[in-house]
Amino acid sequence: MQRIKTFKTLSRAVSAALFLSVQALICIGTVYWAIAETLGMTGTAALVFAAIFAVPTFYVLTVVVRMAYDAETDPANQ
Repeated sequence: MQRIKTFKTLSRAVSAALFLSVQALICIGTVYWAIAETLGMTGTAALVFAAIFAVPTFYVLTVVVRMAYDAETDPANQ
């Protein structure tokens, strides 16, 4: 079966991806902030810690976008 790629399905995929990405960023940012403040990180330490958090954050956002695209363009969901 071929994926349905119309403006309507792609705009829905973008909307779903943006919504889920914002939710994921809020959760990850809250965890980062809580850990950084608990440990009293400032300056360079906080930037290094943010760089460490960037790798799993990028992975989560990639998975979210892929899931939204697969769900919205799946012919079974139409």
